[in-house]
Amino acid sequence: MTAPAAPITRPVAVPSDSLPPLRRRKPPSLHSTLSRVLIALIVIVQVYPLAWLFITSLRTEHDFATGDPFALPKSLTWENYARAFETGNLWLNILNSFIVTMGANVLIVLLGMMAAYALQVLGFRFSKFVRSLFLVGIIVPVQIALVPLFIDYSTINLLDTYPSMIIPLAGFALPMSIYLFSSFFEYIPRETYEAASLDGAGPYRIFGLITLPLSVNTVVTVVLVNSIFIWNDFIFANTFVLSEELKTIPLGLQNYIGAMGKTDWTATFAAVCITITPLLLVFLVLNKAMIQGLESGGSKG
Repeated sequence: MTAPAAPITRPVAVPSDSLPPLRRRKPPSLHSTLSRVLIALIVIVQVYPLAWLFITSLRTEHDFATGDPFALPKSLTWENYARAFETGNLWLNILNSFIVTMGANVLIVLLGMMAAYALQVLGFRFSKFVRSLFLVGIIVPVQIALVPLFIDYSTINLLDTYPSMIIPLAGFALPMSIYLFSSFFEYIPRETYEAASLDGAGPYRIFGLITLPLSVNTVVTVVLVNSIFIWNDFIFANTFVLSEELKTIPLGLQNYIGAMGKTDWTATFAAVCITITPLLLVFLVLNKAMIQGLESGGSKG
């Protein structure tokens, strides 16, 4: 036995008058056009120096010295990168910058989170006043602390050490970090903490099991924002570092200045490309988490 064939349905013609009118795409407004043009200009201003830096690092020394420095190179070479490692102690400089950056970020995250947790979540009398005192540190210039810190470090034999750079870098970055963490903690529902307290969790357990896991994106935001300034720091390293073994990248780039002020520019540009590559890779990998951290509270405060 075979199943009965399905009836054949023919398409029914629909009159054109009953069809909904097609929506025409509106032309972009003046505000939208100006916004796009402005964004394109900002991207060009930000990307062009990096592109020019990389292209120049591949130019021959003679081509850069005799030709137009902003023109396209006539020939490319990787010799500048080899000469960059031969001229300066680049690996040691990168290692020192990595140690200082990681050490300062650990202090910034731990102290900033705990201070913001005490101010925003636990709360106490005059907590808002104490928070405002922390925020005053944002407007304090770092230059006024150089001489007092140098005197104190020389008294306690802390000059020419990693802590001499890590401590002031972390201290001056704490106000903004506390502000970001406090703004994020403000948007965590109070019912979450109350439920944990009813279950018998103390403040330390709540901090470790609730606040810390929820703050991952904000931690990434704080680390990336501060790492850019710490990695490129020159003023503290130049003031407190006296030996070649502890020089960071900004200080190590001075080795490319030869006698009578002659500078090997192509090797210097190659060294700069090498030293900024770790930051670019980290930023590209964690860019999404940074944006989410800003959207989840860092920018709302």
